[in-house]
Amino acid sequence: QAKLVESGGGSVQAGGSLRLSCSASGRTFSSYAMAWFRRAPGKERVIVARINPRGSDIYYAPDVRGRFTISRNYANNAVNLYLQMNNLNPGDTGVYYCAADSNAYTTRRWRANEYESWGQGTQVTVSS
Repeated sequence: QAKLVESGGGSVQAGGSLRLSCSASGRTFSSYAMAWFRRAPGKERVIVARINPRGSDIYYAPDVRGRFTISRNYANNAVNLYLQMNNLNPGDTGVYYCAADSNAYTTRRWRANEYESWGQGTQVTVSS
């Protein structure tokens, strides 16, 4: 059974850093594109970053470009997805979700309904 488990959220002050992790197992997630989404309070879930299986195509939302870095590896029969978040600001606050998309090499897949598997989310709170 597919299982995605996020960790690494927390509370930081503006300018700080956090590193989110997601362990994805139970399917051949090594052939899936993986992404991070954020749901800010009272808002829809939006994509933050996406990476294809080979890491050869990476997308960042404009508001995180240059501050966040997405990466992935494969170990112990699981895909490990990471999001290094630097220079955080209050606008980055929200619940961050790990997601998987079997349509791995089609670009511009930025909508939440295009992703088949989801984690439970991890809270990130940035105070000013």
